[in-house]
Amino acid sequence: MHRFALWRVRSYVRPHVGRMAFMIVASLVATIAAAAVSLVTMAVIDGPLARGDRPGLLPLALLALAFGIVEGLLAFLRRFTLAKVAVGIETEMRNDLYAHLQALDVGFHDRWQTGQLLSRAIGDISVIRRFIGYGLTFLFINACTFVFVIFLLARMHFWLAMLTAVGFLPVIWLSKQFNKSYGAVSRLVQDQTGDLTTMVEEGAQGVRVIKAYGRRREMHGRFLRGAGTVRASSIEMARLRARFFGLLGQFPKLSQAAVLLGGAVAVADGSLTIGGLVAFLSLMVMLIWPVESLGEIIAMGEEAATATERVFEVLDTQPAIEEVADPAPLPPGASAVRFDDVSFAYPGSDTVVLDGVNLEVRPGETLALVGATGSGKTTLLNLIPRLLDTTGGGISIDGLDIRDLSLSELRARVAVAFEEPNLFSASVRENVLLAGDHVDDADLAEALDVAQAKFVEDLPWGLDTRVGEQGLSLSGGQRQRVALARAVVGRPGVLVLDDPLSALDVRTEERVHAELHRVLGGVTAIIAVHRPSTVALADRVAFLHDGKIAAVGTHRDLLATNPEYAAVIGETHEEVLNETVLGEPGLDETALDDAVLADVGREEVA
Repeated sequence: MHRFALWRVRSYVRPHVGRMAFMIVASLVATIAAAAVSLVTMAVIDGPLARGDRPGLLPLALLALAFGIVEGLLAFLRRFTLAKVAVGIETEMRNDLYAHLQALDVGFHDRWQTGQLLSRAIGDISVIRRFIGYGLTFLFINACTFVFVIFLLARMHFWLAMLTAVGFLPVIWLSKQFNKSYGAVSRLVQDQTGDLTTMVEEGAQGVRVIKAYGRRREMHGRFLRGAGTVRASSIEMARLRARFFGLLGQFPKLSQAAVLLGGAVAVADGSLTIGGLVAFLSLMVMLIWPVESLGEIIAMGEEAATATERVFEVLDTQPAIEEVADPAPLPPGASAVRFDDVSFAYPGSDTVVLDGVNLEVRPGETLALVGATGSGKTTLLNLIPRLLDTTGGGISIDGLDIRDLSLSELRARVAVAFEEPNLFSASVRENVLLAGDHVDDADLAEALDVAQAKFVEDLPWGLDTRVGEQGLSLSGGQRQRVALARAVVGRPGVLVLDDPLSALDVRTEERVHAELHRVLGGVTAIIAVHRPSTVALADRVAFLHDGKIAAVGTHRDLLATNPEYAAVIGETHEEVLNETVLGEPGLDETALDDAVLADVGREEVA
């Protein structure tokens, strides 16, 4: 499999066959021009020099100069074309890999280390580019050069040519032995480099945690151990290459020594002229580079083969969630969402996260989803925009199974705000407008107002201020408000909120609630609730217990009839009080209780 891995890149090479053919022809013509210079040298030695004909030197010198100019010009054209082809193939492969990564489901990205994906997208594709642009091309050119030069040598002196050819036969055996060991070590280094890339990425993203806990030395030690592993494997690669290249370089020299001795005998017996011996040795020099470069080409080929395997491990992964061939159109406006006997279990796990969930959310209704930690709330919300797919049952919007809808249309209709907001290293404006292509400034201003994100106007460049990687230049609450603005800016038909206000203080949350009440009037909303105050947004509450909908009703009814619901709400209330007391030492518990439960009702908790 490893041996034929590079064959899989043929679809990327095929569009560039014309340019590659031109490049090969140019290289072969350059080789002929270089060989012609050696033949002109023979003519000079056996002709004008032997006869003492000085005027006869000029035409031959000009001819040699012309061949040299032709060779130089063709070498320039070859290198320029080579670079264009190689970079074009690299760009196409990287574009396809990135597009495929975007098409793969969330579960794939949960299973794979980011560093392994980065090393494939950057390092491995560059290795493939170098081999296609250099190794593959020169493997063919050098083979043609070898055959052509041996043919010329045979025309000059058959037995010396055979001696030259036989002298290079051990190269085939040596190359085969090198292939066996180098391929395995090459794959090991590339995998270890991916692990090291993951370590660097995690260290950069988690630098605040590392510093906060004073773990710099420990993390640095982990990195040094990982880097030491890569170093040891890389040294083994270098040892194999050095041994192979060292042995490979001896064969041309041994052949030259043998030919020089045999050539002297041929000159002595008159079967070869002195000019012929000089030309013969000059042509032999043209064989040294093809033979010595063979080691580099084989090494590059092994690295490119393992890189191709690694890249196609990703490209061969089929998206678990695919576009439907003939999608059904969604009607405009607020949408009804229905769960019919929905079940879900993560791949490779026997644990059922959701089991037979039946639930209906009416158009324009706001439903609060309440449950203990681990009850399946986030998983249920992720099923609506098909970030995950059900393993049993189905979900429909306005009577249409979401698996029959276009993914782009579904995700344009369903907006999501997560508990842990992910902002990109871009401006605030770009982060918010990520949710919609046709949003004007008025919509943007309203979304920021709803999310209580007007703080962005006080940033150094306002909406055009870049927020840094993962938005870390903002506080947790600020990131959540920007993410909430992104969810509401496109005026979605269905709004899915996974506790997007958890990092907000009580007063800001109350203002956001008031604005959301206004916005949610014409939107179907499903909100995972972790704070009791958020229940005030809901028309109804669904209580999720052990992956099943245990009860559905108003907050007041469930408090009165379902002790488990009351217990979950009570525990969450205590958590909110404790968190808020830590964050706002100036407020007493009674004041906090009034703020948190203003809309829920103190008598219901009692």
